[in-house]
Amino acid sequence: MMLIEKPSQLPMAIGDALHRAFPDVRIGSHQDFQGAEDKTGVLITVEGNGPGVRSLEGRKAHVMAISLKAMVARGALPFDACDLASQLMDLVLDNRWNLPSAQCDLPASIVAVPTLLGAQPDYDTWTVSFTQTLYLGQPLLDDPQGKPVFACTWEVSNIDDPDQYQALPG
Repeated sequence: MMLIEKPSQLPMAIGDALHRAFPDVRIGSHQDFQGAEDKTGVLITVEGNGPGVRSLEGRKAHVMAISLKAMVARGALPFDACDLASQLMDLVLDNRWNLPSAQCDLPASIVAVPTLLGAQPDYDTWTVSFTQTLYLGQPLLDDPQGKPVFACTWEVSNIDDPDQYQALPG
């Protein structure tokens, strides 16, 4: 399992997992679907990246909003896209995408809906949306010598400054 160093590792890990789960389905980002006549596949999009509550180790939290757009070709069987979206939801549930559990929470707020084209739903395209929190950076609870340290937010001017932390009483 690799350490997570940047937010872009989440959609890449999701893509790898989707390729393994659906080997016959096109999986990719917007770039992979540009200019393609047949848009059948799963489009992975990062819809947002916001701050979250630090991990218990003190790592900075990034709450990633992810969408997986399940698209089938026009003329596919009714509800094929809905079925694919349901399979995606099952895969998303309880999945950390082979990323370390100390740095990647389980997905939350999972929902699948038909995509809107104007005011009408497009039942050939469904979007599975969820949030997932990543914890990036070094743990702040340990100084370089490995001694546990702490800081109270009301006692320091910058909680992100490790120099303002002090050793736990031994």
